[in-house]
Order: sequence, then C-alpha cells, then structure tokens
Amino acid sequence: MAHNGGDAAPARQAGSAGLRLAADGSSRHGAPPREEHLPRDRNQAILEAAKQVGALLKRKGHAFALAGSVAAYAHGGSENLQHDADFCVRPDDAEAVADTLREGGLTVYVPPEDWLIKAKCFDQDIDIIFELAHQPVSVDMLDRAEELSVDSVRMPVLAPTDLLWSLVSAFSEHHCDFGAVLPIARALREKVDWAWIRRACGDEPMPAAFFFLLERLNVIAPLETRKEQS
Repeated sequence: MAHNGGDAAPARQAGSAGLRLAADGSSRHGAPPREEHLPRDRNQAILEAAKQVGALLKRKGHAFALAGSVAAYAHGGSENLQHDADFCVRPDDAEAVADTLREGGLTVYVPPEDWLIKAKCFDQDIDIIFELAHQPVSVDMLDRAEELSVDSVRMPVLAPTDLLWSLVSAFSEHHCDFGAVLPIARALREKVDWAWIRRACGDEPMPAAFFFLLERLNVIAPLETRKEQS
C-alpha cells in the first residue's frame, strides 16, 4: 500500500495513541483462524484474508474501505496481488477496529510507523491504514467508496480516483515503485479522474514523472491535450 515518509501531517497521531496489545502480544479473544485449509495460491490466500477482515468490520458496523492491490482487483484489475490486504479507517476509529480484529481472533500489533496498525489473518499481512499519503483518511473518502464484490463478499472499496491518488501521491525519492502502480493505472484508467489527481499532486516531481510515463505509454492524454480540450 501507499508508503509514507517521515514528514507526515501532525494529524497522524490522532488514531494511534490508545492502541494496545494483549500482554503476550497476541489476540485477547479466541484462537486465530485455522490455517490448514488455506489455498496454496498466494493471491487466493490474500483474498481469503481480505474477505475475513472485511466481514468482521462489516459485522461490527465500522466505516472502512478496502484499499491497495485488492481494491484494484475488485475494480477489475489484475489478480496479481501485492503482498498484503489494506483497509482504510478514520484515525479516531483505529482503536475500535483493532479491538474488533482481536475479538475476531486475529493478532494485532502496532508497528513503528504511526500511520497504520497491522494484523495477521490466515498468515497474511493486513494493514489497517488511517493516513494515506500524509493525509488522514476522511469521512468524505469513505463515503465515496463503492460497495463491490470481493471474491463473493461485498464490502466498501476505495473509489478508483481515490485509490490511484493514494498510490501516486505517495511517490517520493525514497519510495518510487512505478512498476507496482502502472498495471493498476492501466486497468482503471477509464474510471479515474486524472485531472483531479494531477491537481492534488501539484508540482511534486515523482508523481509528475509517473504522469509523463503514463502519457508516453498512451495510458492518459498529455496535459497539453487536456488543456486544449477543456
């Protein structure tokens, strides 16, 4: 999912201060989901974990949205999933979400990064993110999420424009993996408001370089063409 640097907005501390672990660092309620029935295929394992977490959050009525490569898959992108399943929640909801996951039998822990919490489900990594590209996850972003079927389980999924913005705006000198985002941009290009993302990214050099790459590959129209057509 989107990586954040060390110069994040001050609001990033809002949701993480009260997060806590059980004394042994594991779940406080119940046993972890049984793993012997996991599919051998890694992509399917990530999908199963995403479905499990999404169902837990839905059952408790949390406001959330699926993000990252699994969200791209839900919108019709590639099934080549990237390492984990990502979910967005508001900073103020992070502690309650962590408690819900523990009650569901998942191991939850707080990493050094202060913009997310992590969990394990079916031995797959789950990122619960409350800040995207240095900005807190907002009510408006979650309201724009689309309810889609994720391998037969319906759940809120980040809107395509918000999803691509979260990935592109996170590019920096220290994190600039165009190769991971390019297939997502190709797959969702007709669903994305690229003009809005350009404005949101401003003059940041790494997003600008990615837009140039997309133009050269005919994924999006050159900026000059957009200006002439507007």
